[in-house]
Amino acid sequence: MDLLQKIKNKEAKIGVVGLGYVGLPLLMEFVEQGFQTIGFDIDPVKVEKLNAGKSYIKHIDESRVKKVRDSKLFEATTDFTRIPEVDAILICVPTPLTKHREPDLSYITGTGETLCKHIRKGQLVVLESSTFPGTTEEVLKPILEKSGLKGDRDFWVAFSPEREDPANPKFNTRTIPKVVGANNEYARELVATLYDQVIVKTVAVSSTQAAEATKLLENIFRSVNIALVNEMKMILDRMGIDVWEVIEAASTKPFGFMPFYPGPGLGGHCIPIDPFYLTWKAREFEMNTRFIELAGEVNTSMPYYVVNKISDALNNHTKSIKGSRILVLGAAYKKDVDDPRESPTFKLIEILEEKGALVDYNDPLIPVLPKMRMYEVEQKKSVELTPENLQKYDCVLISTDHSVYDWDFIVKHSNLVVDTRNATKKVIGNRNKIVKA
Repeated sequence: MDLLQKIKNKEAKIGVVGLGYVGLPLLMEFVEQGFQTIGFDIDPVKVEKLNAGKSYIKHIDESRVKKVRDSKLFEATTDFTRIPEVDAILICVPTPLTKHREPDLSYITGTGETLCKHIRKGQLVVLESSTFPGTTEEVLKPILEKSGLKGDRDFWVAFSPEREDPANPKFNTRTIPKVVGANNEYARELVATLYDQVIVKTVAVSSTQAAEATKLLENIFRSVNIALVNEMKMILDRMGIDVWEVIEAASTKPFGFMPFYPGPGLGGHCIPIDPFYLTWKAREFEMNTRFIELAGEVNTSMPYYVVNKISDALNNHTKSIKGSRILVLGAAYKKDVDDPRESPTFKLIEILEEKGALVDYNDPLIPVLPKMRMYEVEQKKSVELTPENLQKYDCVLISTDHSVYDWDFIVKHSNLVVDTRNATKKVIGNRNKIVKA
């Protein structure tokens, strides 16, 4: 039986490489639709937890993981010699930036080098990691061909960008349409049919390059618009106008406007990173991405703007940043998730500490600050939010507006609150303690 028919019959075995925020929910969808699966990861802790039916990601309920494990359709392993057992290999590994803000493809190339030792004839390899156009065809495929097998003849490659919005109650992996692309007609049919089994809608494009560019456009669109409202925030603040009020009013227009919201900086694994992937690739074609780079400049400047607002607020209390005790609320990059990747909180802490502040943090979802590749921030422990603790700090900085926070309680017991998220908008009492940033 050929691979296409095996996929249609749900007899194809699926392997997912990388069991993080993208790979794990995708794998679970395949299991829940009746596919036999193997999850591959280099982290033995993750593998052990999954095989015990435990979740390590907040928004993925443990009961769901246990149900998937009990189905006997799934197992996790660190043993990549088992790659020949699967028919389709879905690669969900990180694509960060280097210190020089250039693409770091080491996770993709490392995965490719591992797979080329074990890949067999007849397999489909799908890259899901966000990257620049050409990565699948020009980087991954040649590595896989070091196995002696020929792409688009002995095995097939495709690209299907992940689309995840953790903690969004309206959308999940299954209900978000999936873009798929391949440079070979049969590979395109394979990848479209594969995701048709688990996703409500697939959108096939003509090539892996077009699919790769689709992902970048989606996130560059968000980056540019966030930069716009961040710049508006700084301008309107100087004019004494509340940008949040203006956005709310503009949102009443039923056409031609889409609300985006300012913040202390960009976070997550996509928006702060993906634009730089296209900027880097564009240089190969002697093109300058001025618009994209300007948006990046505005967004990366926001933590410095916030620190200046803290400085002004402390100054009004006859204090300086140096020697002040500051409590940062939220280490996750967005509300109600336990994902700290690229969170602006780390940059805020770094700047504040460089200026001599004594900084602590609280995040009920992240009890200990993890080590981050780009920041030299101490691995602090989350401080308990008690009236006594809040009173100890000269300033409380709201970086992430988790739903569990009681803003009335926080404002009541704090000396000064600097709010970057408009989280305190419904707080009635003690408004004189609040500074918007």
